[in-house]
Amino acid sequence: MQRGSINTDINTRLGWYSKTVDEATNVGGTEGFRDVSDEDAGWSGTALEFPRIQGADVVGRIVAVGSRVAKARIGERVLVRNMLRHYVDRRPYESWTLGSECDGGFAQFVAIASDETHAVNSDWSDTSLAAVPCAYSTAENMLHRANVGAERVLITGASGGVGMAAVQLARRRGAEVIGVASAAKSQTVRDAGAHRVIDRADNPVEAVGERSVDVVIDVVGGSGVADLLTALKLGGRYALAGAIGGPLAEIDLRTVYLKDLSLLGCTFQEDVVFTNLVRYVERDEIAPLVSQTYALDEIRTAQQDFVDKKYPGKLVLIPPEVR
Repeated sequence: MQRGSINTDINTRLGWYSKTVDEATNVGGTEGFRDVSDEDAGWSGTALEFPRIQGADVVGRIVAVGSRVAKARIGERVLVRNMLRHYVDRRPYESWTLGSECDGGFAQFVAIASDETHAVNSDWSDTSLAAVPCAYSTAENMLHRANVGAERVLITGASGGVGMAAVQLARRRGAEVIGVASAAKSQTVRDAGAHRVIDRADNPVEAVGERSVDVVIDVVGGSGVADLLTALKLGGRYALAGAIGGPLAEIDLRTVYLKDLSLLGCTFQEDVVFTNLVRYVERDEIAPLVSQTYALDEIRTAQQDFVDKKYPGKLVLIPPEVR
């Protein structure tokens, strides 16, 4: 079994989801935040229960099944859906996050409901598959919710795991993709499929023009949100699934209603999002970038490298027996 290292795991460890925190993730990435309320520090806005094994990205083979699961599943190579529906009786807009509301993949074995484990028929390495579940399902969900087609799409954080996934998945939908990234990672984002890359230090309105893009896919948030809304065309859609640049943003509501914008918060995923993602993998329609791998006991180094944005794309943890 292999697993990715992602921002969700770090945010959960830090208690960043608590509404008492108003800073960017990297501010507390090493030492933590000074003011965190335990009561709402979990992904779902409730207290975390301990002990808790983290790890939202899991790929592996089924080695044992419960009494009500077909034994024929033993040996299947599977991807585990990270936004779990089984535990909330599949109620709309509710889900449990693997490694947050229940134990996850930072272990040798993980027990997951059968309907959350998706058989995958692919010749990809386990390392490549481990880069898929959280980052690509998050990106695909944003594109799905925004109904992205052959139109102009601007993607923030385009050199990160979710951002780079969104670049590839938007291209797959026929979109003209503008990525936002640091100059040092610009070529990597182009290689992933972006038609154009603008520097994250630049004002997007000055870089691409006012009312120039149909959809914004944002995982950064923070003070730049107002400019992103200004860059949207009339009737544009803004999809948000992260706020690594900070959870608070000041926007002019007149921009929202006078331009008839749609603001989409994207966490809950319809079943079709993950099943489609597995099909994309099986048809080689996407290609994750894994920049670095680590042994499972090197998780501290892996998460620090992630916080420091040392590498583009994904980082993957590998248990000793398959390293």
